[in-house]
Formats: sequence, C-alpha cells, structure tokens
Amino acid sequence: MYDKKILVLEPYFGGSHRNFLAGLKSHLPFSFDFVTLPARKWKWRMRFSAPYFAELLPERAEYDAILCSTFVDVATLRGLAPSWINTIPIVTYFHENQFAYPVQVNDERDFHFALTNFTTALASDRLAFNSSYNLETFLRGCATICKKSPDMKLDMVEHLRKKSVVLYPGVDFGDLDCLAGDYETLNSPTLIWNHRWEHDKNPEQFFQALFELDKRGVPFNLVVLGQSFKRQPEIFNIVRQKLDKRILHFGYVTDKMEYLRWLKKGTVVVSTASHEFYGISVIEAVRAGCRPLLPDRLSYPELFPDDFLYKDKDFIEMLQKCLAEKRLEPEYAAKLTEKFSWSQLSGRYKEWLLG
Repeated sequence: MYDKKILVLEPYFGGSHRNFLAGLKSHLPFSFDFVTLPARKWKWRMRFSAPYFAELLPERAEYDAILCSTFVDVATLRGLAPSWINTIPIVTYFHENQFAYPVQVNDERDFHFALTNFTTALASDRLAFNSSYNLETFLRGCATICKKSPDMKLDMVEHLRKKSVVLYPGVDFGDLDCLAGDYETLNSPTLIWNHRWEHDKNPEQFFQALFELDKRGVPFNLVVLGQSFKRQPEIFNIVRQKLDKRILHFGYVTDKMEYLRWLKKGTVVVSTASHEFYGISVIEAVRAGCRPLLPDRLSYPELFPDDFLYKDKDFIEMLQKCLAEKRLEPEYAAKLTEKFSWSQLSGRYKEWLLG
C-alpha cells in the first residue's frame, strides 16, 4: 500500500491531460483518486467544474495533496467545497494558459478565462508549467491584465513566480525503444508531420514549402499523422491532390503501435506551429530517430539545440538541406530526449506534489 494519497480533479479528461495523469499514476509511488469529466465543452468546464466537484466531495476525507488542471477554478473550489479542503495543499498543473492560447481574432479573446487562470494561480499552493514558454507568457499576461484595472492595482507576478516551477510532462519511451526501425526500405527521405490539423499548427507554411521542393525535384516521401476534425484547413485537401505520388500515409492513426511504426520510418519531423506550449509529438518523433526542424520560437528553443531551429525566412532552404541528411543515430536521439522521460522526471514530480 502507498502511504501518500493524491486527489486528482480533472474536468477535461482527454488528450494530453489524460496521458499526463496516466503517466503520473504509472510512475509515481502514490495512491491516486481520480474525479474526472470527459474532455468536451471546455468553457463550461472552466465555469462549472469547481461548484460541480465541490458538491461531489465528501464531508470528510484525508489526502496529502489535491492536483488540479487549469480547467478547475481553484478559488471557487476553495470557497464552495467542504472545509477540509482548505487544510490540504492544492497544486495546479498548467498544460496551457488562456493569455497565450490562440484565437482567430484577438478582439474575440475572453479575458474572463485568463482571469480564472490568474485567480486559480493565486489560490493554489504550488504551480507547475509544462514549459518555460508557458510560464513566462502566463506571467506577462498576469502583469498586463493587472495594469488594466482602473483603480485596483495588483502586483502579484513575483509572488506567482516564487511558487512556480517548470516540469515537462513525462514521456514513456518504452514501446518506441523496443520497435526495430524499418526506414531502410524506403527509397527517399521521409517527412513526418504529426500535429493536429488546425490553423494554429500552421500547416500552410509546411505544405507550401513542400510544393516548392516538389517543383525543384527534391526527393521525399510524406507521412501526415495527427488528429483531424470535421472542420479543417483547406490546405489538407489540396495536398492530397498535388502531392499524391509522394504520400505514404495521410490521416489519423488510432493504434499507438502503428503510429510509432510510422515515426520509425521518418527521416525528418517538422513543426511550423504558430502556437505550442510544449511539443510531445516532436519529442516522440525525435526519439524514433527523426531529425527535427523546428521554429526558433515558442517552446522549441528550450527543448532542442539551436542546430535544429530555423527562422521563417530560411525554412525552405533548411528543409531541403535536412532532407539530404541521415536520420539521427539511436544514441544521439536518446541523448536529446531522455530528459523528457518519466524516469528522469518522476523524482521532481514527487517533490512538487508533496512540497
């Protein structure tokens, strides 16, 4: 039996949030009790999950910590939940922050959700962010919004920084490391694009570059993975037609091992994202041996050396150059990614959860 008990409140139990919690449960020597809701209707989750969870909690309970994501309004939870909740540390993990989350038009941004992030941070005992980029954009957003108040000035940024740490979400590389590479059978270098099919991943820049390389006669194969939705950028339909002879695979892969096998076939993994708080899909591809080509912005400069980063004006030329390079040697791929493994991170998570 574990002697430490953690209560997890997660109103958006899906995707990266779900994988993160599964990793914690698998790699930390604690007993976890999960109270969750399905990953949908995120605005309703942020507004309503705190009073909903407060009603579900028993009148008495014993835990060593309560772990929340930013979809829980912790300030409201403390006010409405049974009194025992205020005797236990509440720690909040920031997978994202609403100050830096993309919107189609900036005027559409609802700062009430950003303010919920702010008050959640103030009401939590400890905070962790999945990247320095996430932390710094959050703190800048807090400073900006505090200045907007006409006659209630607050200066809480340093207070929040002092109780914040950067903790990368752990990755379990076990299945990937066990797979044998079969990339040798391919007759051309293979590009991997394994991101969500949405505008914030900037697929237009990537595919327009491929159209240019296609005109130049540069040899390459294309593997497009990542989750797609009913509404998706039109560029994906155009790519199917214009690069049909270069496509090895085009679509979301639900089976994990099949997905990992496609990564093992890759030569280069590319991100052109205009928004990214972390980058697990790239980290997995690099572990598989893909050479990364990543924008010199967002979270990427803290994750990978400068040799793998590009300026937008140099993207096409650097992509062509990358395609002429070999895959990463397994030892080097492991060296680049081992710091993101659960085996390396679990100790820091234990310290953070228990203070």
